Amino acid sequence: MNHYNTFQKILHDLILGNKFIGLSLFEIEKILYSRKEKRSQDNQHVFITSLPRSGTTTLLNLIFSSGQFGSLKYSNMPFLPSPNLSKLFSQKKIETKERLHGDGITFDLDSPEAFDEFFFINLSSEKKQNYNDFKEYIDLILHSQVKERYLSKNNSNYKRIIFLQSLLPKSIFLIPIRKPLQHANSLLKQHINFSEIQQKDNFVKKYMGYLGHHEFGLNHKYWNKPIEYKDPNQLNYWIEQWYLFYDKIYENFKDNKNCFFLLYENFSNKDYMREFLKSFSIENVDFNIIKNSQNKKIDSNFNQENLEKAKVIYNKFLEIKS
Repeated sequence: MNHYNTFQKILHDLILGNKFIGLSLFEIEKILYSRKEKRSQDNQHVFITSLPRSGTTTLLNLIFSSGQFGSLKYSNMPFLPSPNLSKLFSQKKIETKERLHGDGITFDLDSPEAFDEFFFINLSSEKKQNYNDFKEYIDLILHSQVKERYLSKNNSNYKRIIFLQSLLPKSIFLIPIRKPLQHANSLLKQHINFSEIQQKDNFVKKYMGYLGHHEFGLNHKYWNKPIEYKDPNQLNYWIEQWYLFYDKIYENFKDNKNCFFLLYENFSNKDYMREFLKSFSIENVDFNIIKNSQNKKIDSNFNQENLEKAKVIYNKFLEIKS
């Protein structure tokens, strides 16, 4: 988004910021490209969902490198409602760039990204909780890339696991878990980072809003109502959010056979990851995508009791064998 020129920004505002245009493009896409035989119904699709900064993007890029999956990509922007029509609009190749997070993760037009939240915001009947068109949307994405399995990274899909499971019963849900103090500190750093970026460039704020990215920055929205800590510029806020989020994830999905929890700290264990992915027929991935994680020095003050509550939840996940 930081490499867009004025015309590209206007085009993004026009398409992503106008629900009528989005719905119209989606309807045209369905008329031109829908098929009677659906690819989405009976395949084992993969949904990655968790708090941000838990390794979701690394996991997305790792699985996508297998070449087995179709996913929304930067090349689909801003024509997200029309994954097939978007291919008709040639884009100037962008050089591989580091994303705004400044975390060493790079992207180009062929990189997958967390764009399908746009569907739930703009193309579905949220009030009726009727997302059946999502199967159609997945099929259109798969058709555009000639794939059989869909791959999604959407940090908001934790709210829809039961629905998605009923819609696509063979799908699996991968939920990375990261040690709470390091995770909370990373969230705090990114909140400060994006707040500063959005203050300088309002388009970044609008862009993230179009895509439902409220994880951090000036348009941050909490996952659960804060109890003791309400200031997102303080580490305690993020530790408490960690605890509230994963406490519910554990209670709601610990016995769900379609949900699998992965420890962020195990990502660099290639043997473990290879066997884990192989159990879902995901092979030939590029393990060079995974960078060895190192614990960061924590400069912010925090309440130890607040952290201990989070550690109790983390230890519960350690007892679950994925």
